[in-house]
Amino acid sequence: MRDDRGLGAPAEQGASGPGRVLVAVYGTFALAAGARAAVQLATRFDEAPVAYLLSAFAAAVYVVATVGLARGARGRRLALIAITVELVGVLAVGTLSLADPAAFPDETVWSAYGRGYYFVPLVLPVLGLLLLRRGPAAQKSPPKSPPKSPPP
Repeated sequence: MRDDRGLGAPAEQGASGPGRVLVAVYGTFALAAGARAAVQLATRFDEAPVAYLLSAFAAAVYVVATVGLARGARGRRLALIAITVELVGVLAVGTLSLADPAAFPDETVWSAYGRGYYFVPLVLPVLGLLLLRRGPAAQKSPPKSPPKSPPP
């Protein structure tokens, strides 16, 4: 199937404002977590390998969620899986990092439920799942009714 959209055209015709904002935030977090993990892995891997690998994993999850959300209805399943993995990761790593701080000598993106990122990593998957719950029909603008014909 050929794609005739112009460069810069939205991926889905009915993409909503909140959906676009969420894609932008996920993209930003993918970049931030990826850059952080790359620097940590390249310069200090031996200090806290588990924490730095978890940050790299979080970055990969954010990339997958961004792609899934940006594809609209076609990427819905991908986004749902990635965002669910993200929520489980944030809750698990957040809980473990508070219960056993020695296990995480340095923070990850998801440590303490994303405290280093103002808890956005905790809120983001909840918002993503709520957006996906609305369904593809709710994300598109309602169809226009046909014009009424004048009375005879």
